[in-house]
Amino acid sequence: MEQVISNDFQTERKEYAGFWIRFGAYLIDSLIIGIPAFILYLIGFFLIGTSGYVEGTVNDTGYTSPEEDLRLLFFFLVMMVITLIITVLYSTLLHSSKWQATVGKKLVGIKVTDLNGERISFWRAFGRLMAMYLSGIFYIGYIMAAFTEKKQGLHDMIASTLVVKK
Repeated sequence: MEQVISNDFQTERKEYAGFWIRFGAYLIDSLIIGIPAFILYLIGFFLIGTSGYVEGTVNDTGYTSPEEDLRLLFFFLVMMVITLIITVLYSTLLHSSKWQATVGKKLVGIKVTDLNGERISFWRAFGRLMAMYLSGIFYIGYIMAAFTEKKQGLHDMIASTLVVKK
C-alpha cells in the first residue's frame, strides 16, 4: 500500500515495508550480530579455562568445582551484557543515523521513519527497540505487521514509526 508522506520540504509517495521483507532484514542483522558474538563466546569459553567441561575432568566427587562453575557463569553473564550493549547500539545508532536503517534493512531497501517520513531521534530509536522486546512475546507484535494497514508492528505503533521502502 502506498501513502503520500508530505512535509514542508518535499512530497513523496512511500510504500510500507511488509512482514517478509522486514523479516529478511532481521535475519541479515541477526547474522551480523550473531556470528561475531558466537566467535567471541567460543574464544572466551576456551580462554577462561573450562577444561573441566571440555575435557570431562572432574573432582573427587564426580563434579566440576564450584569455582569453575562460577567462573563459567560469570563469563556468560558478561558476554550476555556485552552482546546486549552491542545490539542496542547497533540498532539505535543506525536507525537514528542518516541511513535510517540497520545494515539488514539497507540491504533489502527499507528504512525507519517517524509518521511524517522524517528521520527518528536516538531516543525514539531506543524506545522502539525496547518496544521490540514486548513485540517478541509470542512474536505477536511482529506478526501484526502483516495485518495492519500501515504494516506496523506493535513496536512501531508504540514508537510512532513506519518502515517504508526506499
